[in-house]
Amino acid sequence: MKSLKDLGVKKVKERKPKKIRGKPSSYHKPKMSFVWGMIIWVGVFFIFSLFFVHRGMRGGVVEINYGEFYEEINAGNVQEVTIANKEVIGKFNREFQVKDEAYSKFKTFLPFEPDADFIHNNIISKGVKVNARSFLNVWSKIWPFLPFVILIVFWVVLMGRAGKVPKQAMSFGQSRARRYSGEGKKITFGDVAGCDEAKNELKEVIEFLKSPEKFERLGAKIPKGVILLGAPGTGKTLLARATAGEAEVPFFSMSGSDFVELFVGVGASRVRDLFEKGKKNRPCIIFIDELDAVGRHRGAGIGGGHDEREQTLNALLVEMDGFEANKGIVVIAATNRPDVLDPALLRPGRFDRRIIVDRPDLLGREGIFKVHTREVPLAKDVQLKLLARATPGFSGADIANTVNEAALLAAKRGKKKVSMKDFEESRDKILMGVERKSLVIPEAERLNVAYHEAGHVLVSKFTPEADPIHKVTIIPRGMALGVTQHLPVDERRNYSKEYCLAQLAVICGGRAAEVIALNTMTTGAHNDIEQATKLARKMVCEWGMSDALGPMALGEKREEIFLGRDISQRRDYSEATAQLIDKEITKFVRDAEVKAKDIIEKHRKDLEKIAKGLLEKEVLTGNEIDKIIKKKGKI
Repeated sequence: MKSLKDLGVKKVKERKPKKIRGKPSSYHKPKMSFVWGMIIWVGVFFIFSLFFVHRGMRGGVVEINYGEFYEEINAGNVQEVTIANKEVIGKFNREFQVKDEAYSKFKTFLPFEPDADFIHNNIISKGVKVNARSFLNVWSKIWPFLPFVILIVFWVVLMGRAGKVPKQAMSFGQSRARRYSGEGKKITFGDVAGCDEAKNELKEVIEFLKSPEKFERLGAKIPKGVILLGAPGTGKTLLARATAGEAEVPFFSMSGSDFVELFVGVGASRVRDLFEKGKKNRPCIIFIDELDAVGRHRGAGIGGGHDEREQTLNALLVEMDGFEANKGIVVIAATNRPDVLDPALLRPGRFDRRIIVDRPDLLGREGIFKVHTREVPLAKDVQLKLLARATPGFSGADIANTVNEAALLAAKRGKKKVSMKDFEESRDKILMGVERKSLVIPEAERLNVAYHEAGHVLVSKFTPEADPIHKVTIIPRGMALGVTQHLPVDERRNYSKEYCLAQLAVICGGRAAEVIALNTMTTGAHNDIEQATKLARKMVCEWGMSDALGPMALGEKREEIFLGRDISQRRDYSEATAQLIDKEITKFVRDAEVKAKDIIEKHRKDLEKIAKGLLEKEVLTGNEIDKIIKKKGKI
């Protein structure tokens, strides 16, 4: 049997896979399957060639002895021959039968070196055409094997590429954690503002890892896990990046979605591999972003839990606090959906500390503006404190977007510095959308929008508990034809009943102005009606502000863990209570509408002035409105 070397096939160098702890012995089998595959293919090739080529195929070549050759020549059965040295290859005039097989060609070997006389007297004289060659045609010997050689070369190339498959297949079970290298721009806690308490908590974690003996000598144990909870954009991932920049220990980061893969069992394998890396580099920090992608409640959701996700979660639970302790490894996770996490994940011993990263307050927003405007050239009129006051409810990501949009606007206008006007327009663009100046509005509709927005402004001005007016415009923005913007004086964490009633009156002011000034109702108030109804329902069903129903929470919300949204509300009250709820909601909205109409009728002249000013300038600020109605502040 010929070897691969005889066929001109180079031996494939065997790649020795790295030994990975915890991997089954089957990890080495793909390489052995390649070797056995090659052996089987070579064996099949030679058996096939020996059986068919040397024995001959139907209509192929048959090997005969010299006596048979001489008899066929004398019988006139040979058409032509090719002589090369002592080897003779010829063609019959008819098919040659051998054991029920017919052949049209033959091959034989002469017992002597044929000369010209022998060829002329014994072959040519019998009417046989002779082709004499000094050497045997190489292709005559190669061509029977050529299909098999091509097949083997194709197999070797295919397996050469597939030789990487074992490595790639096994890499599915390896974690895709990225180790923080410290290269590039280093982010520290100095680049994070608006969440001082969270920074202090994470500084303690770093101190635990740097000098654990300081705490262990008093019997204290290092926390195993820290989870960052907060709304999107509040800076959870930024805090983790700052922790990586501050910590002088290895830092591995990975997203929750990186654990779950197409193949079953890959997620759990990646969890084990991730903590294996952590054990080799401890003390270290492992950061898992978007933990809810892998840590959702087990056995919940429509149709039951997902086995792969649950197996991944089980592996994470065991690695964080299982039979084998992982000393020196601190896990930091971030999520904005703590309500869907499995209780076993949040228990002490796994995530020992919960750090709330809330939306920044006034001082926090000012600090965030300072951080994001470090490399932005600011004009002298820019007041970061005023910008912080004008962006209530903004997260850190919103503020970063505001600064970037302002810089883009200034660059578009060819300015060298970013002005306060750029910041104002950037904020309005984020809050209300882009100005649609190209939208052509009929004059009658424009008049209606002006009176509508003037109604909001007037009710707000003469309602003591309402927020001050910052700006009002009748230029279409986003989906709205006009916008009235308020600017709270203080940060509100609690809302009184009086404030909610004032908000209802301001919301109803637009529709009331349309009815009184134009004696008509339009669809422009649909958003106001929706907001007023939602606010009134919350006052009645959630906040207990109804005198008729009292302090009761009515209507339990049902949330599907894997859908992540409120899909239904269970009715846990009687039909009589439902009628009373509808009655109270209607009463709150009706009373607010009556109050708005009273204010507008009382100050009808001021309504006309504000509407006229809007039609002329399209945009009015709070100070301009005060000058128009010749009254500053509240009454």
